[in-house]
Amino acid sequence: MPLDPTPVPDELKGLRIALLVAGGIAAYKIVDLASALTQAGAEVRVAMTGSATRFVGPPTFQGVTGNPVLTGLWAADGAPEPHVYLGDWAQVTLLAPATANVISSVAKGQADDIVTATLLAARGPVVVAPAMNDAMWSKPAVQENLGALRSRGIVVVEPESGHLASGHVGTGRLAGAAALMKAMADAVRSRYDLAGRRVVVTAGGTREPIDPVRFIGNYSSGKMGFAIAAAAADRGARVTLVSTASHPNHRGIEVRRVETAEEMLRELRRDLAGTDVLVMAAAVADFRPARPADHKIRREETQHLTLELEQIQDLVASLGKETGADRVFRVGFAAEGSDLAAKAAEKMKRKGLHAIVANDISRKDIAFGSEYNEGVMLFADGTREELPRMTKREMADRILDLVRPHLES
Repeated sequence: MPLDPTPVPDELKGLRIALLVAGGIAAYKIVDLASALTQAGAEVRVAMTGSATRFVGPPTFQGVTGNPVLTGLWAADGAPEPHVYLGDWAQVTLLAPATANVISSVAKGQADDIVTATLLAARGPVVVAPAMNDAMWSKPAVQENLGALRSRGIVVVEPESGHLASGHVGTGRLAGAAALMKAMADAVRSRYDLAGRRVVVTAGGTREPIDPVRFIGNYSSGKMGFAIAAAAADRGARVTLVSTASHPNHRGIEVRRVETAEEMLRELRRDLAGTDVLVMAAAVADFRPARPADHKIRREETQHLTLELEQIQDLVASLGKETGADRVFRVGFAAEGSDLAAKAAEKMKRKGLHAIVANDISRKDIAFGSEYNEGVMLFADGTREELPRMTKREMADRILDLVRPHLES
């Protein structure tokens, strides 16, 4: 009998979910769960114990998820440590059905197959759903092992009562789809408070060409923007980073490389209507050469080079006029040398921002190129938050902490 057709919670849509299947008769029910999650937009990967493959064939799970199924501690291409990859990759992990044997192994910290090894390597929240005979479920050893799992922060979804495969009636049936997905959604919500949200971040300094080899630019490294993008991705958001700079690879971030302000604006317009938060951390040029040369300007050609500059349209102001922009929470940055709060407040109002972060560019220990930052964050509703000196990643999380409550209004 298939799982009840239960709507997939928003928190699980778009997430990376690992389903670990142990060798119980209820394994067949996880096929429907995997299918429902996949159809809702989640990316689902499955790992199975050897015993589980005797109840459901790996091709069945591959068919509904579109991803290869792991059944051993070595990948098909011979690469070791697929459990480490899966543990790193998954934003939430569900072990179901969890047999008494596997629960015992997990409680002892064993890692002797792909399922137990992945659980030990999991970095995200873990949900365990036991299923077994009622007599086994009631034994103190099983309950003690489950207590050990709970004490380590693992969420346990207790089995239901009813008819069991053994012919008995009692507690031991795998919890239904609604209970399993609710437990995963709750775990995600507590760990990934931006799950289901779309965040777009800009980073780096734009480069406006003088000729094919020279440009007008600035000192922005893009580190603050990347830190915000990484923090948002780690909190479950779907993130697009529009950047002029090179950044480390980070799972969960779609990077779009641009050079000029015009290219950045074009990329931002692509997804604005479906965005929840736009963070303009890039240092966008205010001016560009009015007539860039189509060839390299050679020094022998002239003793004096005069550049005529033209003003670049305000990206944030332009985006504010786009369809759907009214539902996007827009955060800007103000790099100033004095009167931070006053200048930032004026800029926030002029650009139609919901919030702005101001920092002091005259200091060498923060801002451009540094691993640290310090400043003040102002909101259009009049609230103000001081941001003491901290790493840019710490500030990124603090900024998101302050933005998050505004997304519910």
